Amino acid sequence: MAFEEKRAWIMGLVAVAGYAAYVVIVLGRADGGPLADVSYAGPLLATVGGSIVASIALNIVVSIVSPEGANEKDQRDREIHRLGDHIGQSFLVVGGVAALAMALADWDQFWIANVIYLGFVLSAVVGSAAKIVAYRRGFQSW
Repeated sequence: MAFEEKRAWIMGLVAVAGYAAYVVIVLGRADGGPLADVSYAGPLLATVGGSIVASIALNIVVSIVSPEGANEKDQRDREIHRLGDHIGQSFLVVGGVAALAMALADWDQFWIANVIYLGFVLSAVVGSAAKIVAYRRGFQSW
């Protein structure tokens, strides 16, 4: 497995785990009440920060355990990275537009913050999935 594919797996899994932890915490705090009344800022910041730290730590561990190719990128790696980033960034745009529409419609801050967070998570997961598929099945370079 290419080292960059390992990085894609790490990013995708950490994003899913971090968001799942956030959802469990927020739903646990709701306790049957409206979600918009839940204190979400602390868990959101904690799971984003924890995801960043976990991703960095896992990349370091993988670099130590299997150092072959850790500092090498060939043309194929760069093209796959670019492809995955372009696919993932579309979800950032969709999340940003949705948040803008929600803000213009005067929605609660809870929903706006959560749609932005979801956009970031989907960007990481879908971008990572695109990279993994490209590594596993190949891709058409234009």
